[in-house]
Amino acid sequence: MAALCRITEDPIHPDELARAVAGPDRGALATFAGLVRDHHGGRKVVRLEYEAYVEMAERVLLEIAEEASRRFGTPHVAIAHRVGRLAIGETSVLIAVAAPHRREALAACAFAIDRVKERAPIWKKEFYEDGAVWIEGPEIVEGRAEAP
Repeated sequence: MAALCRITEDPIHPDELARAVAGPDRGALATFAGLVRDHHGGRKVVRLEYEAYVEMAERVLLEIAEEASRRFGTPHVAIAHRVGRLAIGETSVLIAVAAPHRREALAACAFAIDRVKERAPIWKKEFYEDGAVWIEGPEIVEGRAEAP
């Protein structure tokens, strides 16, 4: 299995991650990009900040990539997640899966983003135009991240 999983403060470039998993023996490439939107729950969002327990988060991302690979037979999975301050429109998370066929690539991609949201120790702070802040992320329980 070829997995590339990282937490980064640098912008995520979808083409780079896609090239990292693509190959001549893979007929399908599925990607998911989470983008910073300018609203949530009827309120104007001005920016996001992500924080992570980096070592644990990268380990969890790798576990998720390996799980997706085993479950769907997609040995080429990449997951990147931003930390730090992000502007509206920036990519906060990107998953790329290459496989021989589309069904497996799409299923593995959907599986991976759902597990990232549930298990990775990454916290999102949403800053609103009115000055309010909303925080979302898993709870850390006995050294593991769990969805609230």
